Amino acid sequence: MTTDFSGTLKQHQESIRTHLQSILDTLSREDAAGNTVPAEFRTVLAYALQNTGKLVRPLLTRFAYRAVSGSDDFGPAVDNAGCAVELVHTYSLIHDDLPAMDDDDLRRGQPTLHRAFDEATAILAGDGLQALAFQLLADA
Repeated sequence: MTTDFSGTLKQHQESIRTHLQSILDTLSREDAAGNTVPAEFRTVLAYALQNTGKLVRPLLTRFAYRAVSGSDDFGPAVDNAGCAVELVHTYSLIHDDLPAMDDDDLRRGQPTLHRAFDEATAILAGDGLQALAFQLLADA
């Protein structure tokens, strides 16, 4: 039996990218109180998540679920958990890049968040991603 691991990996990555985008899309919807995340801040979060790399953390979450459950039925709860891990990782990178830490100019070939926007916005974006990660876990 031949398995196209590379093709399977790409399918999983695309599925996770789609789920991550759907999470960002929910930020434009009104909550029960009629509030939404401001469009400017959604733009900052989208910038922070545009280069997620290989999505190793959500992939590992999916494969751990498969190992424990024996199922390939990755529902929203599994992908929420995996994306939450990715959001926490991205938050840690944003904060690590700040002037008070490494003061990096580039991350994966793109200007770091504090260079593309400003330091205060980068701090708030990192904190927002962390809060969103916990919300995803709580909802799961």
